[in-house]
Amino acid sequence: MTVKNGHPAKPAASSPLGHAPRGFRGRIDAIAVGNETSGLPEGELERRLIELGFTEGAAIQILHEGAFGRDPIAVRINDATVALRRREAMAILVI
Repeated sequence: MTVKNGHPAKPAASSPLGHAPRGFRGRIDAIAVGNETSGLPEGELERRLIELGFTEGAAIQILHEGAFGRDPIAVRINDATVALRRREAMAILVI
């Protein structure tokens, strides 16, 4: 933990990947699937994301976003490129 002015720095707050702009680079903090993130059952979306490599600590970058409504987005996760809907990306918390 970094110390600033004699006080420990607060850990960075995580935010949904679905809100991140094109060019964002960060790490996955957690997967938090809610009812609004997909038409799939919560466990199914979480399982699919993990199978695609969206795991805690993985490096992530937004490479491209769709022209209309910024959807879908293309992300680089470790060494793979994956397309996601923004509503599905809302389940991926990043720092």
